[in-house]
Amino acid sequence: MKQTIRALGTLALVTNMIVISSVAVAQTQPPPQKQLNAVELYNNGVDKLSAANYTGAIADFTQAIALAPNDPDAYYNRAYAYLILGDFEKAVADYSQALQINPNYTYAYGNRCYVYFLSKKYEAAITDCDKAISLQADYADFYIYRGNAKSELNQNQEALSDYEKAISLAANNPKTRAKAFYNRGRTYQSLENHKQAIADYTDSIALNPDDGDAYYNRAASYYALGNNQEAMVDLEIAARLFTDQAKKDKQDKALQLINQIQSEQQKSLNFSNKH
Repeated sequence: MKQTIRALGTLALVTNMIVISSVAVAQTQPPPQKQLNAVELYNNGVDKLSAANYTGAIADFTQAIALAPNDPDAYYNRAYAYLILGDFEKAVADYSQALQINPNYTYAYGNRCYVYFLSKKYEAAITDCDKAISLQADYADFYIYRGNAKSELNQNQEALSDYEKAISLAANNPKTRAKAFYNRGRTYQSLENHKQAIADYTDSIALNPDDGDAYYNRAASYYALGNNQEAMVDLEIAARLFTDQAKKDKQDKALQLINQIQSEQQKSLNFSNKH
């Protein structure tokens, strides 16, 4: 029996995380030995994807494709492995091949949208997400992906509408709902609506308290509003989370802002003492 794996990108403008969601779908295993071999190779590739052995998965899917070149799932999952390894050109090629075989492959449009976003091809990303949404209008992540692309093009009101839709659709999915709040917060932040940004980051943190980026970005909005104590609290939490997650660059960034705030506070104190 052939497995399928639905590999979807979790987009954030600061944090880019990939989440694999495995969905087993029964297919009738055809009798010819040649196709059986392709199925076995395909399933081995799925297992290697789940084990984060992306190079091995690519090798298995490539062999499966050689035996069954009209299987869109093999191209789809090989594309995901290429995506994780940062080979966006090959990922796009495989998603495109999957769509040529199956023009209604919803998640291939969604994932290709994500690759286009990472490649800064925002118009192409929006086009693919439009198609994905036309095929499955109740999938919240597609609206997040499209909202992120629109935000990069300064189509901020349309981006906010997409995030609002995602928040509504993800009522029973805390992780996705947290992403929607987080990305809407970033859009509000870019518009210098820091109060609304803080509210959205707060909602995101309530759903995903281990997201250091949400604490860091909320701190930045607190700092912009002159709420330095609140900013310091969030920055310290962000720095700790980044340390625990081995994200040294982000940890350094949080510590730099802490030092900047402390330096400004000291200068202000010295000025007050002189006057």
